[in-house]
Amino acid sequence: MPEAQPVRQDPNLPSGEPLDKSGARVRSMFAQIAPRYDLLNHLLSLGIDVYWRRRAMNRLRLDKSTPVLDCCTGTGDLALMIARRLDGRAEVVGTDFCEEMLQIARTKHARKFAALPVRFETADTMHLPFDDGSFQAVTVAFGLRNVQDTLQGLHELVRVCEPGGQVCVLEFSKPTLPGFRHVYNFYFRAVLPRVGQWLARNEKGAYNYLPASVQAFPCGEQLVQLMEQSGLTDVRAYPLTFGVATIYIGNRLEHKQP
Repeated sequence: MPEAQPVRQDPNLPSGEPLDKSGARVRSMFAQIAPRYDLLNHLLSLGIDVYWRRRAMNRLRLDKSTPVLDCCTGTGDLALMIARRLDGRAEVVGTDFCEEMLQIARTKHARKFAALPVRFETADTMHLPFDDGSFQAVTVAFGLRNVQDTLQGLHELVRVCEPGGQVCVLEFSKPTLPGFRHVYNFYFRAVLPRVGQWLARNEKGAYNYLPASVQAFPCGEQLVQLMEQSGLTDVRAYPLTFGVATIYIGNRLEHKQP
């Protein structure tokens, strides 16, 4: 079984200090950048983040009337995308522990998709306020790396997923293609933090935190093993855009027959 990862130091942070993923720091950071979060996501990814979310959604079996849960939903893009696909056949619930992000998600829903059954609730992914097996599918896009305890967060995702349902994680990863890797690392570590900080000024170094959090987060086979350790089976990883992001998806074990 994979061991818990130590907190790493990262040169993107002042003095190579350890990455601070405490709930208070992360919540405050996202609250500060919430007003420009969507603009920066689309701008800094050249719009590819929309394609990544669609690819993740397309791997879900959305064939039941039971709800779907999107954790760390942020401004609600994936939750609303799934709701449009379901077209009223099932409710979609989006959770996040940053109320400022959820306010933007609720505004999007009210303005464009009010007819769709979607609700956004404030909740910490490490302590989800739902009964076991409440959802046919559970998703998290670009948020699991911000959960203070990755393994506990995964256990919660699996707990609230119904037996036979799916848990899907979409997350940044580390490209391996030699030439592309060097160009991407320069952009991710040197260009993105400066542009992000300029467009969304904040006191928490949000766009220095981004490359540091990706560097410290397990990816590839390591995350697959953590998902299996959390109770998922048949976990598969699907790299996107030369490995810049990866879809991880697995099934919660069915109840054993007596």
